[in-house]
Amino acid sequence: MIKIALTVFIMLMAFNSYASLPASSLACKDEAFKDAKKLLSFYRDNDDRIEIDDSIQPLARIKNPANKNQSFDVLEVWGTIYKGKYRMRLIYSTDSDCLLMGEEILEYANL
Repeated sequence: MIKIALTVFIMLMAFNSYASLPASSLACKDEAFKDAKKLLSFYRDNDDRIEIDDSIQPLARIKNPANKNQSFDVLEVWGTIYKGKYRMRLIYSTDSDCLLMGEEILEYANL
C-alpha cells in the first residue's frame, strides 16, 4: 500500500513540475515546418507523398537536462504519407536562434 501511495505521489510531483512551465513560443514555427518535412523524409526514405500540416501547436517548455536553468521550446507538428499519420515534436533552443536540440516522431496508428 505504501509503494502505491509513493508511486502516485512521485507521478503527481512530476506532472506538477511540467505543468508549471510556460507554453512554448511560436518563434521557431517556420523552422519547425521545414525540420518536420526533413525528419519525415528521413524516416520514410524520401517518399514523395509527404505532406506537413501547417498548423503547429506549441506545447509546454521542457527543462534542459544538462542545465536546469535553461529550457527549450517544444513544437508539435503533424504529417502524413498516403494513409499514414505521424506526430512529430521538435525541441528548440530559442536562446540560440532556433537551434534544433531534439526531435521525436511517432506513427499515429491503432494496432
